[in-house]
Amino acid sequence: MTITASDHTTTGPVVLESAGVGVLVDVSGGVPRVLHWGPPAGRAVTADDLARLAELQRGADGLHGAPGIPAVLPAPSAGWMGSPGVEGHRAGADFSPRFEHVGWTLDRDDDGGGTLALDGEDPVVGLAVTTTLELGPEGILRVRASVTNSATTGDYTLNAVRLALPVPIEAQELLDLAGRHLRERAPQRRPFHVGTHLREGRRGRTGSDATLLLAAGVEGFGFRQGEVWAVHTAWSGNHATFAERALTGVRVLGGGEVLLPGEVVLAPGETYTTPWLYGAYGDGLDAVSAAFHAHLRGRRRTPLPPRPVVLNTWEAVYFDHDLGSLVELADRAARVGVERFVLDDGWFLGRRDARAGLGDWEVDPAVWPDGLTPLVDAVRARGMDFGLWFEPEMISEDSELARAHPEWILAPGDRLPLAGRYQQVLNLTIPAAFAYVLEAMDRLITAHGIDYIKWDHNRDLLEAGDRVSRQPRVHEQTLAVYALMDELRRRHPALEIESCSSGGGRVDLAVLERTDRIWASDCIDALERQRIQRWTGLLVPPELVGSHVGSATSHTTRRTHSLDFRAATAIFGHFGIEWDLRTASDDELDELAAWVTLYKDVRGLLATGTTVRSDYPDDAYWVHGVVAPDRRSALFALVSMDTSPAAQPGRVRLPGLDQGLRYRIEPLHVSAAAMTATPSGPPWWWIESPTVGGQTLTTIGLQGPMLDPERALLFRLTADHADGR
Repeated sequence: MTITASDHTTTGPVVLESAGVGVLVDVSGGVPRVLHWGPPAGRAVTADDLARLAELQRGADGLHGAPGIPAVLPAPSAGWMGSPGVEGHRAGADFSPRFEHVGWTLDRDDDGGGTLALDGEDPVVGLAVTTTLELGPEGILRVRASVTNSATTGDYTLNAVRLALPVPIEAQELLDLAGRHLRERAPQRRPFHVGTHLREGRRGRTGSDATLLLAAGVEGFGFRQGEVWAVHTAWSGNHATFAERALTGVRVLGGGEVLLPGEVVLAPGETYTTPWLYGAYGDGLDAVSAAFHAHLRGRRRTPLPPRPVVLNTWEAVYFDHDLGSLVELADRAARVGVERFVLDDGWFLGRRDARAGLGDWEVDPAVWPDGLTPLVDAVRARGMDFGLWFEPEMISEDSELARAHPEWILAPGDRLPLAGRYQQVLNLTIPAAFAYVLEAMDRLITAHGIDYIKWDHNRDLLEAGDRVSRQPRVHEQTLAVYALMDELRRRHPALEIESCSSGGGRVDLAVLERTDRIWASDCIDALERQRIQRWTGLLVPPELVGSHVGSATSHTTRRTHSLDFRAATAIFGHFGIEWDLRTASDDELDELAAWVTLYKDVRGLLATGTTVRSDYPDDAYWVHGVVAPDRRSALFALVSMDTSPAAQPGRVRLPGLDQGLRYRIEPLHVSAAAMTATPSGPPWWWIESPTVGGQTLTTIGLQGPMLDPERALLFRLTADHADGR
């Protein structure tokens, strides 16, 4: 149902409610103001209620008529003294717009959510804006703005467009994520102090150090308790996410694209549209995760279960490609139950190491005299899909492409930026460069019926400009990458794409609109992956996170782990193998095959269930799991991350269960090593497989065993059919 301003008083509030989230929006101005975002406020809010609410929330800066809560695009013209929503100018003038109300429409969904679009204009400055606010069926709130140069003459330079959502005084503490290559997504907390907590990404990609979410919540909020509000800036280029607290006490969470000088200059009639700013509210971080997971599972293209078991060749052979060795690896992969074989870096012209070849996307006849066909045929004959690695946005200085088209390299002018991994970035905003990459990839995908692309991106965009015009190009490069992915998917609708970027360097909701999974990190050390996957899961559901079993000794940390710990870690994701199986013993292959069988048994649960994490007070022990939508089954892991000062852990609560059901506890004895993971012997519930009430498991818990460090126990819960439900 569509409602317009003519059907509704322009001073009355718009109330949206969906999935236990309520949003109250003032639509009387030129830009909407979110007066409430949190638990449902009820649909009985009246214009009089809104007026009283607005009166109570006036600012304390002595400015007459200044609202206490800023609009979604905060404006100095309305008294906001924090970060402005729109920053720009027309030849040094017209720097402070004041958008007046034009009109609004509301497309309301059957579930109570909907899409609100509000138009505003400043005829003096010569800008118009349409702000779109959506509340989806999963309770996700998202907002974006389109700014148009409405003047008949003169360009308007945009420096920034920032969106902001208010949070209440209860939001006393901030949590975001930091990190680096091989150690992505490490949490950090701080009080929500006066001022701005700004997280900028200027890498031209999301970045290994990017915060997936910036969350504000009640003091001490955790996975299972405490009100939390969180935002995510859905953009794969330069971006900002921020939390700002004014002297008045008003708090906002916001974000937007970071524009380099001169990147967006609007001619008369031209429009700039911001990335989406996503927001989620819930009781605990798990509730926020559940909303984002539901959103991703409901997107335009979602890979449906079963997610195939993957073998990726990188840590098995690196650049040493040889048909005989790779066919032997494919034999081992088929033996353990692999369903997708991915040939990684090293197959194209001149690519014997990381120093050369990027951009020359032709199969190297020196290594593959008969092309890739013999390998592809061998892989398919063994019942597996075939995938191939590309790094489409990059170019090696030592490549035929760079020698033929040096002007296709992103650079500030004649000189090149500092090289990263011996490579530069290809300027996909040049139509000829874009067409070259598109056609090269399309030819190979078509020729071999490639099922899957591992799309890598191994360096930051530094001084990324057009060499001829010397103008910055990060904004347009990001749009060009999206267009390249979109066109390949249009030509090959069944093609799956993995977003890999030096590991987890490009993980955001914009790239996930176009891809089928992300590679969380180049580090597959199981202990590190427990941490990385725990926090990646704040945004991304497990079936979209590549999680592989590596060799016994990690290639990145030199740490050694048992196969049961490596596999128990990898199983809570899109399961795969990154291990030279030619070196594995028969016993190891048999054990790995048993883990593959277990994954195939539970992958439907992983792809549809709710991720849960326990707020266990001893950080040496972690409890996490996935609970089925009907809560009749669940898969849990009890993980020993470190030694504990406690002689014995306490009872471990299992979150997310139906308290009215009784569950049979089924230990998963995949590996004999699991039985020796407990110095004092396995716990009684591990041996006896009892049936225990959901309320007992959730509120009292199970006595945890004392585990050796870096071990894991997996167990499945299945509802007792005797309860009749």
